[in-house]
Amino acid sequence: MMKKMSIPTSKASLVLFLCQIISALDVPLDSKLLEELSQPPTITQQSPKDYIVDPRENIVIQCEAKGKPPPSFSWTRNGTHFDIDKDAQVTMKPNSGTLVVNIMNGGKAEAYEGVYQCTARNERGAAISNNIVIRPSRSPLWTKEKLEPNHVREGDSLVLHCRPPVGLPPPIIFWMDNAFQRLPQSERVSQGLNGDLYFANVQPEDTREDYICYARFNHTQTIQQKQPISVKVFSTKPVTERPPVLLTPTGSTSTKVELRGNVLLLECIAAGLPTPVIRWIKEGGELPANRTFFENFKKTLKIIDVSEADSGNYKCIARNTLGSVHHVISVTVKAAPYWITAPRNLVLSPGEDGTLICRANGNPKPSISWLANGVPIAIAPEDPSRKVDGDTIIFSHVQERSSAVYQCNASNEYGYLLANAFVNVLAEPPRILTPANKLYQVIADSPALLDCAYFGSPKPEIEWFKGVKGSILRGNEYVFHDNGTLEIPVAQKDSAGTYTCVARNELGKIQNEVQLEIKDPTMIIKQPEYKVIQRYGQVSFECIIKHDSTLLPTVIWLKDNDELPDDERFLVGKDNLTIMNVTDKDDGTYTCIVNTTLDSVSASAVLTVVAAPPTPAIIYARPNPPFDLELTGQLERSIELSWIPGDENNSPITNFVIEYEDALHEPGVWHYQTEVSGTQTTAQLKLSPYVNYSFRVIAVNKIGRSQPSEPSEQYLTKSASPDENPANVQGIGSEPDNLVITWEPLKGFQSNGPGLQYKVSWRQKDVDDEWTSVIVANVSKYIVSGTPTFVPYEVKVQALNDLGYAPEPSEVIGHSGEDLPMVAPGNVQVHVINSTLAKVHWDPVPLKTVRGHLQGYKVYYWKVQSLSRRSRRHVEKKILTFRGNKTFGMLPGLEPYSSYKLNVRVVNGKGEGPASPDKVFKTPEGVPSSPSFLKITNPTLDSLTLEWGSPTHPNGVLTSYTLKFQPINNTHELGPLVEIRIPANESSLILKNLNYSTRYKFYFNAQTSVGSGSQITEEAVTIMDEAGILRPAVGVGKVQSLYPRIRNVTTAAAETYANISWEYEGPDHANFYVEYGVAGSKEDWKKEIVNGSRSFFVLKGLTPGTAYKVRVGAEGLSGFRSSEDVFETGPAMASRQVDIATQGWFIGLMCAVALLILILLIVCFIRRNKGGKYPVKEKEDAHADPEIQPMKEDDGTFGEYSDAEDHKPLKKGSRTPSDRTVKKEDSDDSLVDYGEGVNGQFNEDGSFIGQYSGKKEKEPAEGNESSEAPSPVNAMNSFV
Repeated sequence: MMKKMSIPTSKASLVLFLCQIISALDVPLDSKLLEELSQPPTITQQSPKDYIVDPRENIVIQCEAKGKPPPSFSWTRNGTHFDIDKDAQVTMKPNSGTLVVNIMNGGKAEAYEGVYQCTARNERGAAISNNIVIRPSRSPLWTKEKLEPNHVREGDSLVLHCRPPVGLPPPIIFWMDNAFQRLPQSERVSQGLNGDLYFANVQPEDTREDYICYARFNHTQTIQQKQPISVKVFSTKPVTERPPVLLTPTGSTSTKVELRGNVLLLECIAAGLPTPVIRWIKEGGELPANRTFFENFKKTLKIIDVSEADSGNYKCIARNTLGSVHHVISVTVKAAPYWITAPRNLVLSPGEDGTLICRANGNPKPSISWLANGVPIAIAPEDPSRKVDGDTIIFSHVQERSSAVYQCNASNEYGYLLANAFVNVLAEPPRILTPANKLYQVIADSPALLDCAYFGSPKPEIEWFKGVKGSILRGNEYVFHDNGTLEIPVAQKDSAGTYTCVARNELGKIQNEVQLEIKDPTMIIKQPEYKVIQRYGQVSFECIIKHDSTLLPTVIWLKDNDELPDDERFLVGKDNLTIMNVTDKDDGTYTCIVNTTLDSVSASAVLTVVAAPPTPAIIYARPNPPFDLELTGQLERSIELSWIPGDENNSPITNFVIEYEDALHEPGVWHYQTEVSGTQTTAQLKLSPYVNYSFRVIAVNKIGRSQPSEPSEQYLTKSASPDENPANVQGIGSEPDNLVITWEPLKGFQSNGPGLQYKVSWRQKDVDDEWTSVIVANVSKYIVSGTPTFVPYEVKVQALNDLGYAPEPSEVIGHSGEDLPMVAPGNVQVHVINSTLAKVHWDPVPLKTVRGHLQGYKVYYWKVQSLSRRSRRHVEKKILTFRGNKTFGMLPGLEPYSSYKLNVRVVNGKGEGPASPDKVFKTPEGVPSSPSFLKITNPTLDSLTLEWGSPTHPNGVLTSYTLKFQPINNTHELGPLVEIRIPANESSLILKNLNYSTRYKFYFNAQTSVGSGSQITEEAVTIMDEAGILRPAVGVGKVQSLYPRIRNVTTAAAETYANISWEYEGPDHANFYVEYGVAGSKEDWKKEIVNGSRSFFVLKGLTPGTAYKVRVGAEGLSGFRSSEDVFETGPAMASRQVDIATQGWFIGLMCAVALLILILLIVCFIRRNKGGKYPVKEKEDAHADPEIQPMKEDDGTFGEYSDAEDHKPLKKGSRTPSDRTVKKEDSDDSLVDYGEGVNGQFNEDGSFIGQYSGKKEKEPAEGNESSEAPSPVNAMNSFV
């Protein structure tokens, strides 16, 4: 016994939904089929939900629907049936549900206020419209009120209330004066969203008695006016500045609710003096990009297309120089219902399953309710095939009676959505929509697609047969598509024939035949081949084709995949392409393309153009001139010229240039006549009357032009009246009372005969005057006097000669002379945009007062004084010209915090008109320029003195200076940044508690109330100690350098060894090491440990003539080391070189030097023992390396230490100068400064044996480097 399988409800919905996708019918968009199939009603057009109508016009409530059979219409009003027949004022349009309420013939719109709903019904169901709320628009009058004048103190805030009458829809508010001119608005004066006019602070110019609020009601096209409001501003000196205060909204917080998709408008308007500036931020987030806009001088924040993500707290901040105030608006975005999945129409066959899904979202979540044919589904007639599951209706085993229109309503407190979707159950026998006996043509071995478009309900089964009595087609050689199409993937010749498509379902069957023809493919049996051709030769490409005899082919040739050049050298034949006189630019790929209605084939070949063989040498030259010129066929206006070409000199003649001479008017002057192809030897030439012609011919090839031929015989043409009139006729006045008519005179041969004259005619335009004419000769200008100023005239000039007049000339419009404009622009207003930019407005002058061509307006502006310096200077006026009839312009490049004046003048072709009254405006403060200088002096161990000059351009009132500084180590890394604020009246500062021997970088700038200006930077170094040399001292307590470093690594190299020396700054008792290797090698560095704390080392065992890299490091100091240095050992000595050490004179000299040194050492030793000032034991304990000893700088001998001298400063300090350079005498010498470079002689222990040769010039060192103690070699040289 079979067990029943239970399916959970949730899974059943999914299964049925999939069944809908599989089994729901697709109705083809065939117009004939759609006309025959039954269909429930569908609403196609309806009036908006909220419908505000003009009470003076007829009310039209739209409702249009379609269906089969056509639907009938009915209406409800306020939930009950609306009987149209009982209301004479209401009619319904024929074949439509649209209602027309006749208001213009006695009806009152107020009587038809209400909620209307349309129902469209036929035998398959009923569709309903939205609830359409009809409300007539209203534009009530202002209530009477007594308005007292507003007396306001200068600098105080003011609000002028509009309080417009409540209309439907709400009116648009704007403020104007008695002259119907809009009141200018700015950051100081602006209109709020409620229509009120807000003054952040009033100025004397705000005094007026005609502040008028207007309300425009668009629906009724009416404007209502409030009574004028009077404002009188009285001044008190001085005007008290005030911090910002919010005029609207009030309090510190407020809330705002907006609907998803709408425009969010938030407003903050503040009072204060100076005028506050508004800024908007969103707490905890950013304002949405691309959807945020600022209006009303940033007082209004506008966010379009808001969503739930835009909810949050928005803060507006009003700020001026005295403070700031803010307000937080908490915005909540709610949402009326919106579709996620709207229900869609469903077409089913009897017994099939399907679903209607209605899903919507909103805030709060909308509720979903269903209706069937306009009736709530709970009370609608039962349908056993229907089951409602929340937002889904599930249909099972539907029948024809299940057809209906279902309505889904999604609603919450902010609105509703209503959607109609029908279920149409159709029982239709099969229909084949493909035309009978349709012919298909296919190329052999290509796919063939045979259509069989069909419809039926239930969905028919499709079968294909070949031939009238053939068997059903099956197998892998056929593909059967769901839409009924039969595909033959590879059609052969035997595939041709008649194919029959059969469609059947349980209600019947139908068949249709189509024809298939198989055509032979198009082929190129002789393809174009690769060709190499010499320049100026001839080449031909073949393209021979074979094609089906029933198809008509077309052949196209391409060059480099583009059309062939438009050149007569390219000749396209039936089966070939020929190129004559080949040139280098003909290089490329040539493609032959053959097209038929069914297929296309192509083949390509490359053409390479080469130069002709160099031997025998061909001499290319200009052609020889033509000869034997002959004139034949003489007529009045034409003649034939023939000639014989000269030798072309190995370069084909490309064209002939023909020139003529007019011996009657311009003897000896040759003019261009025409040119013809190089293959022609005759030319038909057009002639002009009254010209004595001679002709000559010039041949042209690629090398150049030939000499002209000998002139032909002369031919004089007969005279005639002129053929043309003068060109470029103009009428322009040079004085206010004249008109100057000018033209270009005809040339001699254009006169066509003797006695050339000109008939000059003029008349005033639009006055209905007769033409006034004069006849003149040998001139190209005529002056008409006594004309009105700048009046349009019609002007024409006609040529004539002894034989008659030229054709009637065309008329041109000219103007009599201009005069200076009469009036100045009025209502000049200046809007200061920022500290360097202002916008100037003016009213245009009447055109009649311009008295000429309006060229534009000139704005003269000049700086009166700087508000910060209070000093006047030479006035330099600047001029800006604005072309055309502009009424505003921008003034760039203004100086901040300055007073300016300007005026405006109108300009015409004559000059400038009078100036408007000077307008005074002031620019606000800006940021200052950088301080004029920054000097750092008096460096000590722990302090520096800074001196500076005030900015050259303060651009306002300086409020303070800002100093930032930070230390810099020897690798140019920056330390922590310290910031100090300094009063504006200071010009120097002593920085204390700095680290000694440390470089600092300083950043210095000035501030105004607007912000910080550009900064100036400097660097300086504190000194090392009082003597300028770093020396450890017990108990002194000085801070050591923050950045230990090894610097000034120097090398002196011989053939197989090099002496390395360096300078060190940092903690005592450092253990040094030297690393070296071959320069450019990737081998590891070799490391040598330095004995003790000495600052030199000898590298031995080096290869002669080799470049080495070397660096010095210190153990235990975080692995820091010096930068790399590169040196090169000397080349190996040749064996035949004379060894100086074996020379007798050199040995004698060295012995003498050694003896002298020994004597001096003995003398010094005796003196030290007698003096008792050198405690050897203490000195050896203090200095582990006895080779390093200080030296006196005055006599070059070893200095003597004593208890009294231990802490005395040296006589000469090595303190770094403030200009960051080290003087030559302050810098120690390295070993490279002595001897003869790499060939200098050293012993293997590193001692110098060469003769002292003096110091070389040295480059300046960095300013933060101190002098080092002399090396033993230097000490020896000094001692010697």
